Amino acid sequence: MSFFKMIKEDIQAIFERDPAARTTLEVLLCYPGLHAIIFHRISHGLYRRGWVVIPRVISNIARWFTGIEIHPGARIGRKLFIDHGMGVVIGETTEIGDSVTIYQGATLGGTGKEKGKRHPTIGNNVVISSGAKVLGPFKVGDNSKIGAGSVVLKEVPENCTVVGVPGRIVIKDNKKVETTAIDLDHSKLPDPVFDELNELRKKILELEKTTRKLEGSN
Repeated sequence: MSFFKMIKEDIQAIFERDPAARTTLEVLLCYPGLHAIIFHRISHGLYRRGWVVIPRVISNIARWFTGIEIHPGARIGRKLFIDHGMGVVIGETTEIGDSVTIYQGATLGGTGKEKGKRHPTIGNNVVISSGAKVLGPFKVGDNSKIGAGSVVLKEVPENCTVVGVPGRIVIKDNKKVETTAIDLDHSKLPDPVFDELNELRKKILELEKTTRKLEGSN
C-alpha cells in the first residue's frame, strides 16, 4: 500500500472514531496523533532501508512537536488512531495491527535491557485506554480492551477486557466482534478495585449493626 493511501486511511480513522472531527483541514492541522503517525511512516520507511540516525532524528522531531514518541523500528498497521496522544510511548520492537486506538499517556514498552523482541504485539481493533502500560514481548489479542491506568505484563487473549495493576482479565467473550463496529466506550470498563472496596464497606456496616445490637442487649 502506498504512503499516501495509508495516510488517507489514518485520516478516515479519525473521522470514524472521534465525533469532534469535522473537516479534513481541521484534522490535518490540529491532530498531533496524525502528525506523529505521518512522521513515523516516513522514519520507518527509512529505518527499513538500513538507515539509523536520520529516522531517529525524525522521531525526536515528532516527539518535540507532538509529545508522542514512536521508535522508527515499530511496525504500525492501517488506520491507527492516537487520541490526544500526549505522553504516548511506542517501543522499537512493538507491532501494532489494524484499526487500533491508543489514548494519551499509554506506553507499549519493554521490561528490561534484553535484546531482540522485547515490546508487545497488539492485534487488530484493540483499544488501549489512557495511562495504560503494556510491557513485554507478548501479544494482546484482537478486539481486546486495556482499561485506563492498567499495567499489563502477560498475554491477553482475543475479545478480552483487562483492568487493574497488575492487569487482570475481567471480561472474556469468545464471540466474534465486528471489525466495523469498534467499541470505544472505555468509561464503562469494570473496576475490580472499586467493587472490592464496596464489598468491604458493606461488611463494615454489617459489623456496626451487629455491634449496636450486642450493646443494646447489654
